Amino acid sequence: MADLLLDKKIEHYLPLQKVLKQWSDRKKWIREPLFRSYVFVYISPEEYLPALQTPGVVRFVTFEKKAVAIPPVQIEAIKTFINTGEDIIDESIDVNIGDKVVVTRGALKGLEGTLVEISRKMRLRIMIEGIQQSLHIKIPLSYIKVLK
Repeated sequence: MADLLLDKKIEHYLPLQKVLKQWSDRKKWIREPLFRSYVFVYISPEEYLPALQTPGVVRFVTFEKKAVAIPPVQIEAIKTFINTGEDIIDESIDVNIGDKVVVTRGALKGLEGTLVEISRKMRLRIMIEGIQQSLHIKIPLSYIKVLK
């Protein structure tokens, strides 16, 4: 689908991650979408219909029947996440599952979402608002701030 958007000269971003896949006879690193079934598009009102008419496009992410714009800072945070990583630092912070959080430092600065998991290794899972998808991220707890 991303290739079809490119053919239409519609600006888009398909975040890909490197994943090790196991076949019966071998293992191979491949690139696959970070969020299955999501391609981000940057379109003008005139491009809305052509983008929607692209084979494979089902609909835009909506809220109350209106297309939702994903803030550029969150797209940039996703791009940075794919290109870099953060080390784990064992720190404690008063945060609970379900809290609305924002990443305040590091490669994912500006990424907002809902904290849905904290693992034993201080790996966080944050649900990104708007697309209802979550990322497992490896960052120090001190890099997040609870939003009120």
